[in-house]
Amino acid sequence: MSCKPDFYQVLGLLAVLPLCYIIVELKRVKMSKETIKAYCLGGGLGSLAAAAFMIRDGGMLGSQITIFEKLPSLGGCLDGARLEDGSYSLRGGRMLTTDAYECFWGLFQDIPSIHNKGISVNEETIAFNKKHIAHSQARLVDKNRHIVDTATMNFTMHDRLEFLTLLEASEEKLGTSKITDWLSPEFFTTNFWYMWQTTFAFEPWHSAVEFKRYLHRFMNEFPRINTLAGVKRTEYNQYDSLVRPLQAWLQEKGVNFELATTVDDIAVEEIDGKVTVISVSVIGPKGAKQVAVAPDDLVIFQNGSMVDASSIGSMEQAPAKITKADSKGWTLWEKLAKGRPDFGNPAPFNTSIPESFWESFTVTFKTSEFFDKLEKMSGNKAGTGGLVTFKDSSWLMSVVLYNQPHFIGQPDDVFILWGYALYGNRVGDFVPKTMIECNGQEILTELAGHLNFDDSVFEGAICVPCRMPYITSMFMPRATSDRPKPVPASSKNLAFVSQFVEIPDDVVFTVEYSVRAAQTAVYQLLNIDREIPKITKHDKSPKVLLDSVIKSFA
Repeated sequence: MSCKPDFYQVLGLLAVLPLCYIIVELKRVKMSKETIKAYCLGGGLGSLAAAAFMIRDGGMLGSQITIFEKLPSLGGCLDGARLEDGSYSLRGGRMLTTDAYECFWGLFQDIPSIHNKGISVNEETIAFNKKHIAHSQARLVDKNRHIVDTATMNFTMHDRLEFLTLLEASEEKLGTSKITDWLSPEFFTTNFWYMWQTTFAFEPWHSAVEFKRYLHRFMNEFPRINTLAGVKRTEYNQYDSLVRPLQAWLQEKGVNFELATTVDDIAVEEIDGKVTVISVSVIGPKGAKQVAVAPDDLVIFQNGSMVDASSIGSMEQAPAKITKADSKGWTLWEKLAKGRPDFGNPAPFNTSIPESFWESFTVTFKTSEFFDKLEKMSGNKAGTGGLVTFKDSSWLMSVVLYNQPHFIGQPDDVFILWGYALYGNRVGDFVPKTMIECNGQEILTELAGHLNFDDSVFEGAICVPCRMPYITSMFMPRATSDRPKPVPASSKNLAFVSQFVEIPDDVVFTVEYSVRAAQTAVYQLLNIDREIPKITKHDKSPKVLLDSVIKSFA
């Protein structure tokens, strides 16, 4: 009897071999993703989203992911806290829309709400906004305390022609120019500019490229910019409604959080022609330590921060004037970028505080009197309006009445107001000081003057001002090369995830940008063969274009 395999045995073996190879390869990939580690440097939304994508789409174990954050809480600029005296503080919140933010909602449709069991954060937010429909009736208020008719944009034909020229210019042509390089002084007195500027926090000296990107990305908001009908809000502040649920989901998956821990250094070597992180130095509550990083491990770095060097004041004291020299918040990016052009250039973003700062304030009321008066004046119940901007104020001050309670656990007899001003280095109209010199009491005096309210409405109120020297730094004029790609061509295991990376066509100063950058970086580093949601092109919609043209001639 012959021991030689016959033709059919050989054929069968050849047919099985590819299947065996596939099984072995799948096991190898699975083992790889279960053994590689990931380190997220910074605890903002970008890092949290990156960790979620590694687990949900990359098959990594949560226990293999560590997030380092120098603050005692996560969330970055999406913060919110109750202070020791019972007052509340918010640095700010990002504008939300359900007509865009494809990556953001794609993530949060899989994150369970911690407030409403059985539904996702996405579903919770949609339900909340169906119940609390936004339609501002007092978007602008003039110096005579009259509500401005914002049905008209106040454009002249010259304004429209200049506007169109900027809108259609290529990014290469716009280059590092400012908005003022393309629009005449008269444009900055139109209703449109006051509304667009304060909705998105633009200044006339900011990047023309970023302004153009916003006009295209949010062209569907142009026809309704006076009512803010397209702006959506979370049920509570964005820390309670977004950060806490995401953190809870990551904790359930086993992600490690090391809070109150500063990343002191990132050591890199060139391996096979690629810049490779080999270790990370951190300083935490238990002292300093060196974290070894293998070449196949991942490092997600939040380069730069728009809330870096923030400081809060009190009713008696203005916020301290601190800078990146005090916080060291930009040092690591500056070090990594030196001599590495594709790691970006931080200098255009962090070298001119007068052009990149503004100041916000949070007011905690112990009675509803102020809310009652502003609701009556504006015609909007709390949570149904939007920013009320005092267009003639020297500080260009705006305030918003959120739906109450705005914090989980907020007492029924407490009411929270948030506001901000874009020109904090100008002298007030009712207080003979610049805003950055003012304490909380003086800010309330200025606000009372613009509303013509008696000071008694602020009895027992606590105003907490917050200075943010780099809050609009990502809007500063810059070249395309000043922002690194999420994964630079020269990098092996290092990704940049922040508002300071380059994502074509999308807009900074949004939660969408953080999440899209995170998804892009994770998919590239882990070779995930899955499509990233495309940016919705509202500027290609015939209806949106027609509505925008009609609005521009109103």
